[in-house]
This record gives sequence, C-alpha cells and structure tokens, in this order.
Amino acid sequence: FPSRMEGFGYAPLEAMACGCPTICSNATSIPETVGQASVLLPPDDPEGWARSIRDLLDDHEKREGLRMKGLDWVKRYDWKETARGFLGVYRETIDLGGQ
Repeated sequence: FPSRMEGFGYAPLEAMACGCPTICSNATSIPETVGQASVLLPPDDPEGWARSIRDLLDDHEKREGLRMKGLDWVKRYDWKETARGFLGVYRETIDLGGQ
C-alpha cells in the first residue's frame, strides 16, 4: 500500500483481516493505522518494495509472523467495539446535558 496521501488506510486493515501480510507506506497516517503489524517503507522506494515482497515470498516464517501480527492488530478496529465506544460517549453527553 504505497500511498503518499492517506487520511486513514482501510485497505491494509482489510488485508490484515483477511490474513494477508502487508507492506505499507511509512508516510501519512499509515504507520499509526498498521502499527508494528506491517512492513513500512518510503513510498518512493520501488527497489525496497520489490525487495520486501521478495523477502516475504521467500521467507515463510517471516510471512506467517507478519500475517499473525496483522490478524491480532486488526482486532482493535472491530465495528461493534467502535459502536459501543460511540454509544458510551453519546450517553455521557446526554447525562451531562441534564446538569
């Protein structure tokens, strides 16, 4: 995911949720979004991207480790948990409005 301009990177998270190891840009908000569960590279380094893709294809252990990190990392973006968090904020705001 070699993005140079990204507000929030859903694509890497969707890939992680499907069990795919990811290689992402180290620019914009992507490092924050994927944490340590992705290989991070400058978006303008095609040789580095090619090398990282080759490394993951050749190294089963590294590929599997990154895949498992991604599956674990993406759990924090669960829609039900996000909705519960918003609901809690709304309830708190309503309760404060009565004061």
